[in-house]
Order: sequence, then C-alpha cells, then structure tokens
Amino acid sequence: MKGTIQSICISSSKGTKKKEIDSAEILPDWGIKNDAHAGNWHRQVSFLSIQSIEKMKMKGFAAHPGDFAENITVDGIDFSEIAIGDTLIINDTIILEVTQIGKECHSSCEIRIITGDCIMPREGIFARVLRGGTICIGNEVLIRKKEQLIDSRIIIGNN
Repeated sequence: MKGTIQSICISSSKGTKKKEIDSAEILPDWGIKNDAHAGNWHRQVSFLSIQSIEKMKMKGFAAHPGDFAENITVDGIDFSEIAIGDTLIINDTIILEVTQIGKECHSSCEIRIITGDCIMPREGIFARVLRGGTICIGNEVLIRKKEQLIDSRIIIGNN
C-alpha cells in the first residue's frame, strides 16, 4: 500500500489547528522539528488521509489540512487498514512505526469546538520515528505490514 504526502503541518501548542509548511525535518526518537507534539513519547508524528478531510467537507465543514492537528496528510492510503506495529516508509529512507490508532479527544479540543467533530480519534494514526530525514509535499509513503516485516526477518535469518 502506498500514497503521497499532500500536506505537512506543525503547531506551537497542542490541541490547536496546525499550519501548513512545504517541508520538514523529522528527527529520530523525537518527531517533526518545531512541532508541539514532538517529544520522547509514542505519538511523535500524526497522520490522516486526505479522504478523511474530504468527508468532513462533504458534511459542510470548511476543513483543510492541519485543522484536525495532524502532522502529515496522505492521499492513497486507507488508514483504517493500518495496525499497530506496521511501518511507514517515506522516500525509502525515513522510517516510522505505528504506535497508536486514533485517540481520545479532550473536551476543550479547539478543533471539536470549531468543527463540531474531530476525526483524529477515529481516523488518525500516530507513529514514533525510527529513522529521520527531510520530507516534502509529494513524497511517497509506503506501508509495510507488521506481518511482512516478520516474514522478511525470517527469510533473512535463514540465509
């Protein structure tokens, strides 16, 4: 399964909309440089599909990338098919491991107050950075299922 980065977004504080930027540095064991959600924890980078944002637009919301506090918006990947332990590979060099599917939305969430709904709890995923690098809009994102990684290790181990 593969897709394309449609937007990259950061914010200076948690629980707020993020602003779009053209490129970003993803730091190992940290997240996106200058983003409020980066840190030494399991939700270093958040992802949402552009299709999720389009669904909100069809409901009448003027939704844009970053409005749901996601870091990276991707076209072409159905995140409902992603599992904890799967790996996201960006441009064949940057590696992130999926650590959480969805999240609990707090009651004072600026996004929920503005839009009436927050899709990140249902449709967003979170990952930690295993190998960093620079990303740009248009970069390819490839999903490696956890089962594929286990199979690869078994094959490598038997050679």
